[in-house]
Amino acid sequence: MKSWRTTITGILTILVAVAAAGKAFLDGDPSTVPNLETVIAAVIAGVGLISARDNKVSSEDAGIK
Repeated sequence: MKSWRTTITGILTILVAVAAAGKAFLDGDPSTVPNLETVIAAVIAGVGLISARDNKVSSEDAGIK
C-alpha cells in the first residue's frame, strides 16, 4: 500500500456511507429510509480514492514506470 493516505480515506468514505445507511435501515422507524443513490455515489468515490495515487508518491515508487 504505497498510497496509504488516499487508501485510508477511501475505506473511511465507504464505511461512513454504509454505516449511515445501516443506521437509517435498522433504526426501527419506517419513515427513515436510506438514500441508496448517496450510498452508491459514496462507495464509488471510495473505490476511486482507494485506486488513486498520493501526490507525494512518485511514479517509480508506485510501480508505474
